[in-house]
Amino acid sequence: MEVIVSEHAPAAIGPYSQGIVTGNLLFTSGQLPIDPHSGETPQGIIAQAEQSCINVGNLLDEAGSSYDRVVKTTCYLVDMNDFPQFNEVYARYFTGNPARSCVAVKELPTGALCEIECVAERDA
Repeated sequence: MEVIVSEHAPAAIGPYSQGIVTGNLLFTSGQLPIDPHSGETPQGIIAQAEQSCINVGNLLDEAGSSYDRVVKTTCYLVDMNDFPQFNEVYARYFTGNPARSCVAVKELPTGALCEIECVAERDA
């Protein structure tokens, strides 16, 4: 098992890793839309979805994977009315159409509007 740490994704805000690799699979923790350099969360679902996707991509890169190797995502939205806008952004990154679950949650850490986690293949 290998712990993935990237300075280009937000640091864990609790007792967990940004990602874990076991065998040829990467499991990312949920990526909030926090800019890892400024610590700020952008305003609005479009900007937040974009930042969450970028954060996932940076973990994929750190682990030697990529968006096209993602096999499953789980997406969390605070408001399902944001679903169409979230999908527009998400579709630009996850072009391989991995399996996905998208659920509404009451709230997310730091007041975020969305969060994305994934499972991806990588070279062992």
